[in-house]
Amino acid sequence: MLHVLRTEGAGVLLRKLARRVRATPLAVKDPPVVLTCQTPLQPLSLPVTESPLASIVIPAHACFAHTHHCLAALARAGARAAFEVIVVTARPDDEAAERLARYPGLRLIMNPNPPAPGIANARNRGAELARGATVVFLNPDTQVQSGWLDALLQTFQDVPDAGMVGSRLLYPDGRQREAGGILFDDGTAGSYGDRDDPDKPEYSYRRAVDYCSGAALAIRAGLFRQLGGFDVSLAPDGREDLDLAIRVRAAGFQVYYQPTSTVVQGDDAATARHDRSGSGFKIARRFLAGTWRQRRQPEPLAPGSPDTDIARIKERQIRRRAFVADNYMLTPDRESGSLRMSNLFVVLQELGFKITFAAANLEAPEPYVSQLQARGVECLYRPYVRSLAHHLETQGHLYDLVIASRADTAAAVLPIARRHCPNARLLFDTVDLHYLREARLAELAGHRSTRTLADWRKRQELGLIDAADATLVVSPVELELLRTERPRARLYCVSNVHRIHGSATPCRERQDLLFIGAFAHPPNADAVRWLIRDILPLARARLPGLHCHLIGADPPAAIRALAAQAGAGVTLHGYVPDVKPWFDQCRLSVAPLRYGAGVKGKINQSLAHGLPVVATGMAAEGMFLVDGESVLLAETPADFAAAIVRLYTDEALWERLSTGGLSVMERHFSFAAARRAIAEAIDAQI
Repeated sequence: MLHVLRTEGAGVLLRKLARRVRATPLAVKDPPVVLTCQTPLQPLSLPVTESPLASIVIPAHACFAHTHHCLAALARAGARAAFEVIVVTARPDDEAAERLARYPGLRLIMNPNPPAPGIANARNRGAELARGATVVFLNPDTQVQSGWLDALLQTFQDVPDAGMVGSRLLYPDGRQREAGGILFDDGTAGSYGDRDDPDKPEYSYRRAVDYCSGAALAIRAGLFRQLGGFDVSLAPDGREDLDLAIRVRAAGFQVYYQPTSTVVQGDDAATARHDRSGSGFKIARRFLAGTWRQRRQPEPLAPGSPDTDIARIKERQIRRRAFVADNYMLTPDRESGSLRMSNLFVVLQELGFKITFAAANLEAPEPYVSQLQARGVECLYRPYVRSLAHHLETQGHLYDLVIASRADTAAAVLPIARRHCPNARLLFDTVDLHYLREARLAELAGHRSTRTLADWRKRQELGLIDAADATLVVSPVELELLRTERPRARLYCVSNVHRIHGSATPCRERQDLLFIGAFAHPPNADAVRWLIRDILPLARARLPGLHCHLIGADPPAAIRALAAQAGAGVTLHGYVPDVKPWFDQCRLSVAPLRYGAGVKGKINQSLAHGLPVVATGMAAEGMFLVDGESVLLAETPADFAAAIVRLYTDEALWERLSTGGLSVMERHFSFAAARRAIAEAIDAQI
């Protein structure tokens, strides 16, 4: 921490130490917003669109207030995605239908003579007339919460085999009603997590389930029609949603529960029969009986009954489990190492792993924890998990893979995992070699204390390599260095992972320079000081209008003051949630790092967007870049400034570097490249 004190000040050092020992608690969620019968039942407007992405189908309720409140919640919650609302009623001449006809934007469908009575028939009729690619069924006694629809639709984008996706259901008092359903081979079907705390980790991540309640359920419209909709002959017993889920899976798709889509449904405690074991499982119905059993031949269901281990039964489809620990909660919009790990999660899921992730201090800041959960990553956090040690002591036997990311976390996790994870392959993920970075800082600054710290880090990291079954590094340079230090160790290069976006804007339509990097990382702060003091004045002498944008979280006071002194030539933006516009609009990116280690995410991100980069050799180390073909390299302020001017004014060079950088990204930093590398490291088949 000495270099943090020297380069960033006591304030930043104290914040880092505090975060290491104090978790950011799970955010206290507001209770669900529930409209009551006292709310005035005035007509309300619903979205009007000619090209909806989703069609929301609601059977009209005998109680008009329920239907009104369902519609009011839809109007209040809204969505980024365009949607239409269809209400189906079998009584066109009653007062409720007359009142609904006055709701602007609502598609009111009259279904006076259905072939069979009930909700299933009304749903089928609404789906016949739906224009969206996704049909979403809502019961009229439900009230959706903010973000519910976008979370459902995003699941279809994230998981190609998703055929049907259900919401998390809550009771009006905020307790959980359903976190997916389970079908047992004794004929029992029911809701997982009933009347329990919905914030518990085991209920809060996307996962494949046997079925989801039809109260809030989305399905691909084409698939629904292909399957012939709900079986109306099952409707009197309320089994049509179970039946549809089984047919969806038989057609080669999966049914998913998406907890970040939250919907409130009224209490039906009078008709519910509860499991007495305290497992949070509500027996909803018996469904394997009579002619239905003869007509359907479902895939193998959960063995036993609700008296068995519900927590394990709900995940019986999972074949491999990975436990991943890092220093902090992943913040991929703020830090390159987090972005890499977040993308590696995608690769591990493609390889068939369920991922359980924990920050070393069990913090759970939003929106990051919810973003991981929405993607199917189980996150552990306080107060529900006592410690990583306790979790591994009790659950370690379940894991096939343990990844400990960064040296400090690995030092704490690997010894415990070695004792309590007998079936797991243990990986130490260096992210970058800390001792190499510290040694380079010592050489640059001439601090004896920093050299002492680098020596201690080296002993620590080499010891962790000895303790792990295999070690991941991000750079071929670091790979060769460690092969010299530990020739018998199992070492693998698993570098940064990026989606390749390509260039969105021609060179001539761009302007300005871009530097991007979190200032909590000391090499970035040093690079910006060098850039502002020594490089930009030389470049601006030849290009007087040149402007540089600095983007990165947590800029220290010294950097803010330096940027202010630079005047009109520099703008310090700090943290920016969406950086894509900057990659699309700036003419080039700069990476004037004077020390560091690993692979630089700032360069990866720029190249992935087709934005050429001027960098030091230290910044471009281990990235397969060639000077003049995929990057411009410079080491002194004068050379760096000259390279900026040259690239800024030479359109042909700009185009060559843009194309060359994209080619390097495709070969070495794409998801396909990461899939090959991680599969080799964990001895997996791809």
